[in-house]
Amino acid sequence: MSGPQRSLRRSFAAMVLSGEVLVVGFAALVAKDLADVPDRQVLVAALALAALCVVAAATLRSRTGYVLGWLVQVLLVASALWVPLMGVLGLLFMGLWVAALVLGGRADDLTDRRQTAAGRPPTTPNASL
Repeated sequence: MSGPQRSLRRSFAAMVLSGEVLVVGFAALVAKDLADVPDRQVLVAALALAALCVVAAATLRSRTGYVLGWLVQVLLVASALWVPLMGVLGLLFMGLWVAALVLGGRADDLTDRRQTAAGRPPTTPNASL
């Protein structure tokens, strides 16, 4: 295998954030009818949260992306204040986020150990994030 191995932690985290962009979009459609919040505010909040998901996914090569990812999770759970069902979705995605970080980190560590045992230097970038 040549070149650096792609981090599974980063890949899994990016998948969770990408899924959240879709959920935020569909939730905005529901929230505008269920919440006692003006449609314009729902749209602005949904666009801001979706943009934050995209920025977090794009910056996962550094700690900033992971910090923004945690912020997305907290904001998604907090959106339950306006649409109670979002609390369930927020907790579900937070669980997926934690699983992506933990299991992806374990997979990266295993890959690095196998590379080291084979006499090659570890190639997974940011495995320790």
